[in-house]
Amino acid sequence: GQVVADVQAALADSGLNPACLDLELTESLLLQHETSILAIVAGWKVQGIMLSIDDFGTGYSSLAYLKRFRVDKLKIDRSFVINILRNAEDRAIVQAMIELARGLNLKTIAEGVEDAALAEELRLMGCDEVQGYLYARPLPPAEFKQWLDAFAQRGANDQQN
Repeated sequence: GQVVADVQAALADSGLNPACLDLELTESLLLQHETSILAIVAGWKVQGIMLSIDDFGTGYSSLAYLKRFRVDKLKIDRSFVINILRNAEDRAIVQAMIELARGLNLKTIAEGVEDAALAEELRLMGCDEVQGYLYARPLPPAEFKQWLDAFAQRGANDQQN
Protein backbone atom coordinates (compact mmCIF):
# COMPACT_ATOMS: atom_id res chain seq x y z
CA GLY A 1 0.00 0.00 0.00
CA GLN A 2 0.84 3.65 0.26
CA VAL A 3 2.76 3.27 3.54
CA VAL A 4 5.16 0.77 1.96
CA ALA A 5 5.73 3.12 -0.99
CA ASP A 6 6.26 6.08 1.38
CA VAL A 7 8.85 4.17 3.42
CA GLN A 8 10.71 3.07 0.30
CA ALA A 9 10.66 6.61 -1.12
CA ALA A 10 11.90 8.10 2.16
CA LEU A 11 14.78 5.62 2.30
CA ALA A 12 15.70 6.24 -1.34
CA ASP A 13 15.47 10.05 -1.03
CA SER A 14 17.48 10.21 2.18
CA GLY A 15 20.07 7.54 1.40
CA LEU A 16 19.57 6.39 4.99
CA ASN A 17 20.75 2.92 5.95
CA PRO A 18 17.50 0.98 6.62
CA ALA A 19 18.96 -0.20 9.96
CA CYS A 20 18.88 3.46 11.11
CA LEU A 21 15.12 3.69 10.54
CA ASP A 22 12.85 2.71 13.44
CA LEU A 23 9.17 2.48 12.55
CA GLU A 24 6.70 2.63 15.41
CA LEU A 25 3.65 0.40 15.14
CA THR A 26 0.68 0.59 17.49
CA GLU A 27 -0.78 -2.51 19.12
CA SER A 28 -4.18 -1.72 17.63
CA LEU A 29 -2.73 -1.58 14.10
CA LEU A 30 -1.13 -4.99 14.52
CA LEU A 31 -4.20 -6.58 16.04
CA GLN A 32 -6.74 -5.09 13.61
CA HIS A 33 -4.73 -5.77 10.45
CA GLU A 34 -2.66 -8.78 11.49
CA THR A 35 -2.93 -10.78 8.28
CA SER A 36 -2.36 -7.92 5.85
CA ILE A 37 0.44 -6.25 7.80
CA LEU A 38 2.40 -9.42 8.57
CA ALA A 39 3.89 -9.59 5.06
CA ILE A 40 4.65 -5.85 5.05
CA VAL A 41 6.43 -6.05 8.40
CA ALA A 42 8.35 -9.14 7.30
CA GLY A 43 9.56 -7.24 4.22
CA TRP A 44 10.72 -4.33 6.35
CA LYS A 45 12.60 -6.70 8.65
CA VAL A 46 14.39 -8.30 5.66
CA GLN A 47 15.58 -4.81 4.69
CA GLY A 48 16.94 -4.31 8.21
CA ILE A 49 14.39 -1.69 9.28
CA MET A 50 13.88 -1.59 13.05
CA LEU A 51 10.35 -1.95 14.44
CA SER A 52 8.98 -0.73 17.76
CA ILE A 53 5.63 -1.37 19.40
CA ASP A 54 4.38 2.04 20.52
CA ASP A 55 2.40 2.57 23.74
CA PHE A 56 2.93 -1.04 24.81
CA GLY A 57 0.44 -2.21 27.40
CA THR A 58 -2.33 0.28 26.67
CA GLY A 59 -4.23 -1.67 24.01
CA TYR A 60 -5.50 -5.21 23.83
CA SER A 61 -2.06 -6.67 24.34
CA SER A 62 -1.40 -9.96 22.67
CA LEU A 63 1.96 -11.35 23.60
CA ALA A 64 1.83 -13.67 20.59
CA TYR A 65 2.40 -10.78 18.19
CA LEU A 66 5.73 -9.99 19.82
CA LYS A 67 7.02 -13.22 18.30
CA ARG A 68 4.96 -13.10 15.12
CA PHE A 69 5.93 -9.58 14.06
CA ARG A 70 9.63 -9.82 15.01
CA VAL A 71 9.74 -6.37 16.58
CA ASP A 72 12.95 -4.92 18.03
CA LYS A 73 11.72 -2.59 20.76
CA LEU A 74 8.85 -2.05 23.16
CA LYS A 75 7.93 1.52 23.98
CA ILE A 76 6.48 1.59 27.49
CA ASP A 77 3.61 4.06 27.61
CA ARG A 78 4.07 7.18 29.71
CA SER A 79 0.85 6.42 31.63
CA PHE A 80 2.78 3.62 33.39
CA VAL A 81 6.14 5.38 33.52
CA ILE A 82 5.25 8.70 35.14
CA ASN A 83 4.22 7.21 38.49
CA ILE A 84 6.84 4.50 39.11
CA LEU A 85 8.45 6.53 41.90
CA ARG A 86 5.12 6.85 43.75
CA ASN A 87 3.00 3.87 42.76
CA ALA A 88 4.10 0.28 43.44
CA GLU A 89 1.63 -1.16 40.91
CA ASP A 90 2.90 1.02 38.05
CA ARG A 91 6.46 0.19 39.05
CA ALA A 92 5.66 -3.56 38.99
CA ILE A 93 4.05 -3.25 35.55
CA VAL A 94 7.03 -1.37 34.11
CA GLN A 95 9.50 -3.82 35.67
CA ALA A 96 7.53 -6.75 34.21
CA MET A 97 7.56 -5.13 30.75
CA ILE A 98 11.32 -4.61 30.98
CA GLU A 99 11.86 -8.25 32.03
CA LEU A 100 9.50 -9.53 29.30
CA ALA A 101 11.38 -7.53 26.68
CA ARG A 102 14.75 -8.72 27.98
CA GLY A 103 13.57 -12.36 27.83
CA LEU A 104 12.55 -11.84 24.19
CA ASN A 105 15.80 -10.01 23.30
CA LEU A 106 13.96 -6.74 22.77
CA LYS A 107 15.05 -3.25 23.81
CA THR A 108 12.81 -1.07 25.97
CA ILE A 109 12.10 2.63 25.64
CA ALA A 110 10.24 4.46 28.41
CA GLU A 111 8.08 7.34 27.23
CA GLY A 112 7.22 10.47 29.17
CA VAL A 113 10.42 10.98 31.17
CA GLU A 114 10.30 14.50 32.54
CA ASP A 115 12.83 14.52 35.37
CA ALA A 116 16.28 13.12 36.12
CA ALA A 117 15.14 11.03 39.13
CA LEU A 118 12.71 9.14 36.92
CA ALA A 119 15.37 8.60 34.24
CA GLU A 120 17.79 7.26 36.86
CA GLU A 121 15.18 4.90 38.34
CA LEU A 122 14.42 3.51 34.88
CA ARG A 123 18.14 2.98 34.29
CA LEU A 124 18.39 1.06 37.56
CA MET A 125 15.35 -1.01 36.55
CA GLY A 126 17.17 -2.05 33.36
CA CYS A 127 15.32 0.10 30.82
CA ASP A 128 17.48 0.57 27.71
CA GLU A 129 16.34 3.99 26.52
CA VAL A 130 14.16 6.87 27.68
CA GLN A 131 12.49 9.75 25.91
CA GLY A 132 10.58 12.76 27.08
CA TYR A 133 10.60 16.44 27.93
CA LEU A 134 13.63 15.99 30.21
CA TYR A 135 15.61 15.96 26.96
CA ALA A 136 13.47 17.87 24.49
CA ARG A 137 9.93 18.46 23.29
CA PRO A 138 8.98 17.24 19.80
CA LEU A 139 10.71 19.56 17.34
CA PRO A 140 10.37 20.42 13.64
CA PRO A 141 13.41 19.37 11.55
CA ALA A 142 15.21 22.76 11.55
CA GLU A 143 14.84 23.17 15.32
CA PHE A 144 15.91 19.56 15.86
CA LYS A 145 19.12 20.20 13.93
CA GLN A 146 19.84 23.24 16.14
CA TRP A 147 19.12 21.16 19.27
CA LEU A 148 21.33 18.31 18.03
CA ASP A 149 24.20 20.68 17.20
CA ALA A 150 23.94 22.25 20.68
CA PHE A 151 23.77 18.81 22.29
CA ALA A 152 26.89 17.67 20.41
CA GLN A 153 28.69 20.85 21.45
CA ARG A 154 27.78 20.28 25.13
CA GLY A 155 29.15 16.74 24.85
CA ALA A 156 32.40 18.01 23.34
CA ASN A 157 32.72 20.59 26.14
CA ASP A 158 32.10 17.90 28.78
CA GLN A 159 34.90 15.76 27.34
CA GLN A 160 37.34 18.68 27.44
CA ASN A 161 36.65 19.38 31.13
